[in-house]
Amino acid sequence: MKSRQPDYILLAVIGILVIFGLIMISSASIALSQERFHESYHYLKNQLIRGVLPGLALALVAYFIPYQFWRKIALPLLIVSIAGLVLVFLPGIGLELGGAKRWLNIASVSFQPSELLKLPLIIYLAAWLATKEKEIKNFTGGLMPFLILVGIVCLLILFEPDLGTTGVLGFTALLIFILAGARISHVLLILAGGIALAWLSIKLNFFPHATSRVQTLLHPELDPRGIGYQINQALLALGSGGLFGLGLGQSLQKFRYLPQPASDSIAAVIGEELGFLGLLCLLLLFVIFAFRGFKIARQAPDNFGRLLAGGITGWIIFQALINITAISGLIPLTGITLPFISLGGSSLAITLTAMGILLNISKYSKT
Repeated sequence: MKSRQPDYILLAVIGILVIFGLIMISSASIALSQERFHESYHYLKNQLIRGVLPGLALALVAYFIPYQFWRKIALPLLIVSIAGLVLVFLPGIGLELGGAKRWLNIASVSFQPSELLKLPLIIYLAAWLATKEKEIKNFTGGLMPFLILVGIVCLLILFEPDLGTTGVLGFTALLIFILAGARISHVLLILAGGIALAWLSIKLNFFPHATSRVQTLLHPELDPRGIGYQINQALLALGSGGLFGLGLGQSLQKFRYLPQPASDSIAAVIGEELGFLGLLCLLLLFVIFAFRGFKIARQAPDNFGRLLAGGITGWIIFQALINITAISGLIPLTGITLPFISLGGSSLAITLTAMGILLNISKYSKT
């Protein structure tokens, strides 16, 4: 395959999102940073050291490695990633915070294996389904293996519990399945089954935390100081921002009112400081990202590149939509980060690595 120039529009959008994220982390975390560490920019420096710098290094390496390389190591990557999901449940290794077992603590470094799993799962599904063009429409050769693999991964994450990441991975996997040529009837069956299982789990209270989030969505006034506190404060921040916002750095909700102002709730701070127009501009950047990413997928030289580019693009867009709609009170709160923007070193590093792969695929696009 002949190498060409990468997609510079996509590269520019990624750069703008990362820089914008650093600016908003600096603003959103300043109060908490002063309170906990007696300095204004502790979290900003942490994001630079643990997220941006390693992320850029990994993105550069991924950009110069031909994307076909990832096909060769797809299975080992997935096995190691799933092993990480299992380890979170082991005492002494898994770290429990706020009733959730989502973190591993190794050599004094904490990270979420579910964050590191996203890219390996996309790579493996793209590599596997790229070889299943003739079997993908079969129930036993296509649908069942797909459901078993994705079901195991999603169950492990559900029991952490982490509903948001489960949703992102489920939708992304389904998108790759569709792009691979799945039957519409099989896709509808998956969607119907997913909706039925979600309804049943809420009805029977299998996951009390998720059930309470749904109840809060429907009746946010029931427990304003408890489970409904975060969404009420987020909506207050968004309402205070109005059309044009209070101005960069002028958020009031970040001063010990809004939980997780630099991570899960950073979209609320953006809305408060930059207003509806600021959020609209952010959404526009993600729309451009989606357009360029799916264009790369459409013009990829082979099936693996097409599925890999489509999966990476879908992951980022699904996660961004879930984060923003949740903080806007349109769906239950999920606790997932806003890609490129939210505080989270390992999350940003793995996202930038995926961007290196996506840009590498763009170099081989068919004209």
